[in-house]
Amino acid sequence: MGGDDARLRAVVSLAQTMAAAHDPRGCWRAAALGACEALGGSFAALSVWERDRGQLRVLVNAGARAEGEEEFPDEEVYPVHRFPEITEFLHERWAGGGEPDAWVETAEGPVEGEPGPGAAGAHGYGPGYCHQRVAALRRRGRGCCVVAPIVLHGRAWGELYVARPTGEPVFGRADADFATVLAAVVAAGLAQTERLEEVRKLAFTDPLTGLANRRAVDMRLDEAVERHRADGAVISLVVCDLNGLKWVNDTHGHAVGDRLLERFGSVLSRSAAILPGALAARLGGDEFCLLAVGPEADEVVAVAAELCERAAGLELGNGVACGIASTGDPIGPEVSARRLFRLADAAQYRAKAARSARPVVAGRDGEVIRLADSPPKSPHDRRRLRGNHPEP
Repeated sequence: MGGDDARLRAVVSLAQTMAAAHDPRGCWRAAALGACEALGGSFAALSVWERDRGQLRVLVNAGARAEGEEEFPDEEVYPVHRFPEITEFLHERWAGGGEPDAWVETAEGPVEGEPGPGAAGAHGYGPGYCHQRVAALRRRGRGCCVVAPIVLHGRAWGELYVARPTGEPVFGRADADFATVLAAVVAAGLAQTERLEEVRKLAFTDPLTGLANRRAVDMRLDEAVERHRADGAVISLVVCDLNGLKWVNDTHGHAVGDRLLERFGSVLSRSAAILPGALAARLGGDEFCLLAVGPEADEVVAVAAELCERAAGLELGNGVACGIASTGDPIGPEVSARRLFRLADAAQYRAKAARSARPVVAGRDGEVIRLADSPPKSPHDRRRLRGNHPEP
């Protein structure tokens, strides 16, 4: 009874730690560590089956990692032909009404070319089959492992893998059965994380263009300002107003206007890719922005100039009015999210008024700073700052 109670507590603990994770990586790590502890293992990994690429990708390695094993590996992948159970056991057996039960592998499993019993042979692969995991266990000083398929949304999602070192007791049938239960708990936790990530994505993504939205820009800009104050990193904010959208909507309809917004969003995304770590966003309506942290101001201005050229080449619309504010230019000692937006907005206003085909840069145009820092004389003198940073 005591063993059953301990395992029940382990299941509850696993579910709770996965639910408390704040991001996918935290969820993966909680799943691996929780299963490792529950099964009395020394090492655990969580992997996903990437059907389109025909490979098993390791998401996290937890516990006593061997040399060369990273906690969150970028490129630890295994072709599925080296793991036949991924396509055979995880698919064919389910299609035939089988259950996704866990199984045990040991370092004493059958050797290629030689008949013999063992966990791999017991799963129907026949004499002479050498499971890839057997070699991996020996190479990494592990004596046995239990592998539990993970089913998500009714399909094989991946696997939970827990190992013990050589010399420790080998996993038994009861351990495999318990691993099956743990895999089901992990699947529920992964499903919850997917739902939360989708909610986060919706909260920070513009649904039409797929770019970031204003909320995401505000958060990233606040973080950028803190970094600038800590280490002087250059912050550059590019604000764009897509010219001619109203005419397109009135003349061709809103569906065509939406296509114009989507096309410009793609152009903006391409520009963001040139600047490492830059964020491309739609602020709302016909207003977009690009936020870069790190690159020098001249580099951002050059990218913005190319952006203007590409926008002018779009089939519909009339290019963009583009304004830039960068801490790499002489914009004054005050650096805040509100002031950077104010400066970029004023520069964009100047570009629009002058019908400039190139970006206007605050700090390189004295009128922009005056316009940004003085109160508007009329509603048409300067557009008010958008979003969460109100006028003083």
